[in-house]
Amino acid sequence: MPSPHSGSVSLSPSWRPNRLLLATTLLAASAAATVLGLGSLQPPESRNLALTEGQVKRLAKIQFDLQPEEARPSFQKRTAVRSSEDQIGHAPGTKSAAKSYALHGLSLDHTLALHRAMAAHSGTLGVWSGAAALANRHTVDSFAAMASAEAMQGVLSINGDSQTQPLYVDRSQYQHPMDHGSTEVSRNPVSTFSLDVDTGSYSNARGYIENGQLPPRDSVRLEEFVNYFPYEYPRPQGGHPFGVTTELAQCPWNSKNYLLRIGVRSVDIQTEQLPPANLVFLIDVSGSMLGGDRLPLLQQSLRLLVNRLRPEDRVSIVVYAGREAVLLEPTPGSNRKQILSVIDNLQAGGSTAGEAGIRTAYRLARSAFIPKGINRILLATDGDFNVGISDTKQLLEMIEHERKSGVSLSTLGFGRGNFKDHMMERLADAGNGNYSFIDSLAEGRKVLAQQTSATLHTVAKDVKLQVEFNQAQLREYRLLGYENRALHREDFRNDQVDAGEVGAGATVTALYELTPNREEPEVDLLRYVKEKKAQLTGTAYANELAYLRIRYKAPTEETSRLLEIPIVKPTTVLAFPKASDDLRFASAVAGFAQLLRKSSEVGDLSFRDVRKIAASARGQDEFGYRQGFVELVDAAAGLPIE
Repeated sequence: MPSPHSGSVSLSPSWRPNRLLLATTLLAASAAATVLGLGSLQPPESRNLALTEGQVKRLAKIQFDLQPEEARPSFQKRTAVRSSEDQIGHAPGTKSAAKSYALHGLSLDHTLALHRAMAAHSGTLGVWSGAAALANRHTVDSFAAMASAEAMQGVLSINGDSQTQPLYVDRSQYQHPMDHGSTEVSRNPVSTFSLDVDTGSYSNARGYIENGQLPPRDSVRLEEFVNYFPYEYPRPQGGHPFGVTTELAQCPWNSKNYLLRIGVRSVDIQTEQLPPANLVFLIDVSGSMLGGDRLPLLQQSLRLLVNRLRPEDRVSIVVYAGREAVLLEPTPGSNRKQILSVIDNLQAGGSTAGEAGIRTAYRLARSAFIPKGINRILLATDGDFNVGISDTKQLLEMIEHERKSGVSLSTLGFGRGNFKDHMMERLADAGNGNYSFIDSLAEGRKVLAQQTSATLHTVAKDVKLQVEFNQAQLREYRLLGYENRALHREDFRNDQVDAGEVGAGATVTALYELTPNREEPEVDLLRYVKEKKAQLTGTAYANELAYLRIRYKAPTEETSRLLEIPIVKPTTVLAFPKASDDLRFASAVAGFAQLLRKSSEVGDLSFRDVRKIAASARGQDEFGYRQGFVELVDAAAGLPIE
């Protein structure tokens, strides 16, 4: 750590990223606590830090904004802003404050060095803290949680001699898949991938945009954007658990090409008709889960699910931080008051022993196993495991082994700034579950109340989709999204290869951009390779664009079933404005995702174009999800592109 007068702060590479947040926020917490009359929480040697009147007012406003509407008048009266003459941090630290630093795994020496550096420079303080933090004895722990979204974007800074250096950066981790390019049908006519019903990428991106920042490119998974929204696809008929529909129209960003939409809708099952459920809530209560968008939001969201439980359902609760603990043995859903009491009294603090918690959750789930019922673990966390199995491969292998018992695992993601998105997705995949990101109580309601059946009850597992394209009709194809769901052609018939699960009442969409054969090829023909249209011209298959195959397993079976559908080219391909609302809206969402990923495949498409298409294709929009998308595009259009 350099001298405070050097104009910069460097951190040891061994520091965990969230520890910088803890250190800086603890300093701001101490200042706010003094300003608001809660006493000093300063550690030893952290003294003589003066806040300007503007900084104090900003702290007070943030606290005010976080209060429930009905609590704001009394809060405002209780926290009158003091003048800039107030000095913060004269009192020496106490043993209890030191214990709080240790609880969050933060070196006191590092903390004091950072405090001294901050005291030597003027900084902008932005603090995120739960409203309850000001009113109870856990003030230190609650404040030690998170800086605001502004702070994570670099607003909280230390001013050097010549420039302002950001203290906070987004440390979230995402996979880095490459976008699908166009594939020549003559060289590779078959496209194979696993269906995906995850939606976490869209709600995570929404949180970035609503906080004034475009999401990281790698956080955007196009298929999860498109599949976030329900569509009016036909219901299943016959002996299969889902119905399939296709539609072809002009591509909105390249009118010379086609856009093929493949829609899958699983059988609807009302909540009251679901099999009895054996649920284990596996809840991360480590220090990284502090903050209003983490544990408090998690508690509010789980309450929505608990209120929908039936007497025949069972709930267990396991928590983990520095160690795991069983807070609730399997309990009937009729004991709602007992279940809610455990959830409401959760508190965060400590390191993250995720592996031990997962093992305990599986043990509890097996002990209360319901034959022919729903047996599922709901893992709620920010994905930051730092105690137990450190090898991700080992962790995934353990979950893959456990799923053979008939217990599935789904993940619910919370919080930003240090979120492990890729870990959450991989855990859910390994556990035969789904991954959702909860960025608001409205999203918690969508996932755990409005779409309970799709979240909890699997109607088909290991669902694979394969499309064989007709060389007589098409020159190239491009699958939009599903980059990390791609399978080899031979994987389609191999029942040992894992694939995605589809829940009750879910709709899943796949989009292809297709380049038709034209009289004049767009590239010069090769001299040494004979290129011609396929011999299918003039046969019974000549009018087919493609042949669709879907393989899936019933939830309790290990042998796949096959569904086959020819995709016939219509006499006239629909002009894009005449396509269905579902196709046009899905294409708008796909275009938006490609713009966020900075794709070169969408030509001159703009946010304005996306908004126009989406606004004209909202349809019935029962829950307002499509209107919310239109508003999100408006917000994104006003943000700077890095």
